Amino acid sequence: MDTLSTRERIVSAANKLFYRDGIRAVSVDAVAEEAGITKRSLYYHFKSKDDLIAAYLDYRDLPNLKAFQRWYDEHDGAIEGKIVAIFEHLATSARHPKWKGCGFLRTSAELSNLPGHPAIQVGAAHKLKVERWFANCFTAEGLATPEALARQIRLLLDGAFAVVMLHRDPSYFRTAGEAAYALVTASRSATRK
Repeated sequence: MDTLSTRERIVSAANKLFYRDGIRAVSVDAVAEEAGITKRSLYYHFKSKDDLIAAYLDYRDLPNLKAFQRWYDEHDGAIEGKIVAIFEHLATSARHPKWKGCGFLRTSAELSNLPGHPAIQVGAAHKLKVERWFANCFTAEGLATPEALARQIRLLLDGAFAVVMLHRDPSYFRTAGEAAYALVTASRSATRK
C-alpha cells in the first residue's frame, strides 16, 4: 500500500526528474505523470513550478546533511580524517552512473538570472547549514577560527563538486580532501600555540 501523501509523491517525482534532467528541462506535466496524478492535482499542492523547485531542494536538504554527518561520525580517528572521509564518500558517490553532482549548485546555476527565486533561498540556506555544521564540529574540537575554517572547507567541497561535474573525474574530491586535511591540521597547530 502506498503510504506517501500526494504532496510527498509529487516532491519525490520532482526530485527524481529535476535531479536527473535539470529543472528547466522537466515540465510540470512530466512531474505530474511521474507522480501518477493530474496536472490540476499538482497545482492544488503547489501554486507554481517555482514553488515545486523550492520543495525539491528542501526535500534534499536534510538527507544531504545527514549523509555528511553519518560519514563524519562513522570514521574513527581525529577530525582531519573525519573531514577527509566526507570527500572520500563523495568520490565514491561520483562514480555512480546516475550521479549528477550537487542538486543545489546545479539548480542555482540554472536560476542564476533569478537571485530572488525561492529555490535559490532554499539552496543558500542549505549551504549555510552545512557550513554551520562544520563550524560546530571544529568548535567542539577546540580548533582555531572554526567559522573561517568551515567556510574554507565548504568552498573546497563546492569547488570539488563543480570540477568533478565538469571533468567527470571523482579524483578531484580526493584532492580537495587532501587540501581540507591540510587546513584542519594547520588549524589544530595554530590552536596548540
